[in-house]
Amino acid sequence: MGELAQVIERINARPRERLSAYLIQDDNGRPLSMLALRGRFDKARKAAGVAFQFRDIRAKIASDTGDFAHSQVLLGHKNRDMTEHYVRQHIGQRVKPLR
Repeated sequence: MGELAQVIERINARPRERLSAYLIQDDNGRPLSMLALRGRFDKARKAAGVAFQFRDIRAKIASDTGDFAHSQVLLGHKNRDMTEHYVRQHIGQRVKPLR
């Protein structure tokens, strides 16, 4: 079983009042608001000692495809120039993932 499947299984095993279809939820199965999600993200980022934003994840994925046309589709850009600017500005050093 993969890690994502394990996380979903743990979420579904939580005791709560009602079953929820939301993947990102609080302990009672209610969907997290954007503000609550942001707060949790900021807390995790601080605990990990890293400095990045949600938008950096998007740029990282687009930069790592190795296929410019695919990156343009992922980013939803109709203009090639915008994709070139976006990907070029966010290319960083490649590192091995933790897992």
